[in-house]
Amino acid sequence: MELNTAKVMSKGQITLPVDIRKKLRLNTGDRVALIYENDRVLLINPAIYAMETLQKEMAGEWEKAGISSEDDLDALLRDVRAEVEGL
Repeated sequence: MELNTAKVMSKGQITLPVDIRKKLRLNTGDRVALIYENDRVLLINPAIYAMETLQKEMAGEWEKAGISSEDDLDALLRDVRAEVEGL
């Protein structure tokens, strides 16, 4: 765990320390997600949060679809491409 501080300005703005911005892969103009949970605020890169959420929600879906190998995935992709190209 790493502790940094930031001062809250009159309009509620804060400046994120450079090392935190680098670790979150944030650049000028990027948006951040703030999650309030258990009297704490998590500041995260929303793209990373979205990907992590998607991965959690999709856990087990491959097995449900009968995909257990790369060959199964390749076959599914071939079927979908054939269907799309046939439209």
